[in-house]
Amino acid sequence: MNNQIVIAEAMNGNVRIHAVDSTDIVQEATTLHHCLATSAAALGRTLTVTSIMGSDLKNANEKVTCIFNGHGPAGTVLAQADGSGNVKGFIGDPSIYLVRSDGHLDVGKAIGTNGTLTVTRDMGLKEPFTGMVNIRTGEVGDDFAYYYAVSEQTPSVVNVGVLVNPDGSILAAGGLIMQLFPNASEDVVEACELLARKMRPMSTMISEGHTVEDIIHEYFEDANILEHKDVRWYCGCTHDHYKEALSTLADHDLQEMFDDGKGAEIHCQYCNKEYHFSPDELKEVLETKKRD
Repeated sequence: MNNQIVIAEAMNGNVRIHAVDSTDIVQEATTLHHCLATSAAALGRTLTVTSIMGSDLKNANEKVTCIFNGHGPAGTVLAQADGSGNVKGFIGDPSIYLVRSDGHLDVGKAIGTNGTLTVTRDMGLKEPFTGMVNIRTGEVGDDFAYYYAVSEQTPSVVNVGVLVNPDGSILAAGGLIMQLFPNASEDVVEACELLARKMRPMSTMISEGHTVEDIIHEYFEDANILEHKDVRWYCGCTHDHYKEALSTLADHDLQEMFDDGKGAEIHCQYCNKEYHFSPDELKEVLETKKRD
């Protein structure tokens, strides 16, 4: 199922807004990775913000990859989106269930704060652009706001959340990124700061039945909806894709696997599918490499 990212402007064109109801995407990821609640929230928040970042890309060949390495128990949390609205990701340990004393899921402790958030934008040029910041809270939204301020010099408010039902399914997930244009006046800056303090979590508002457009209009009286962009969970892995990947291995490694007589198993980190390659297929890859 496709979700839609809504792009809007407000405050006399001084503020740009990107927002999404990502409930279906986060549910798909949670199901595929068998996530417990805190892992689901950590991965879901990262997928949500990354999908919004992907909405600024122009074509399918452009990609943005966001990686949290905070050395917490969740391990690496990675999400990738492309310019066609496809998003995918994984979490190192999907079995994390940590709760704070206030009853909220402890995403910050799961991700950890002894590490970095890395954002890589591959725009099809010779070298991708990579920005890296230290993780401040591990709560995802705060860290992305810090990334925008430091690496892209763009003052931003990042409101992202995931609500998980007692049975482990996703009740609601969503995100909103509000960014100031460079020439915004002090009044606009103050208005945005006030708005950020009073804005409720996106996941809460979505769980109450509000659409993304409802939420934008509630907080921005003069909001002008500019565009809707489809976004969906999509891995795109195939047997042929991984067969091609096998050809990047050294000849002696392929020969060793062939001689073993068991073939090869490749596990896709994004969707958990397993691909089996028979000894005959390994021999074919090896012979093709030698011909080339």
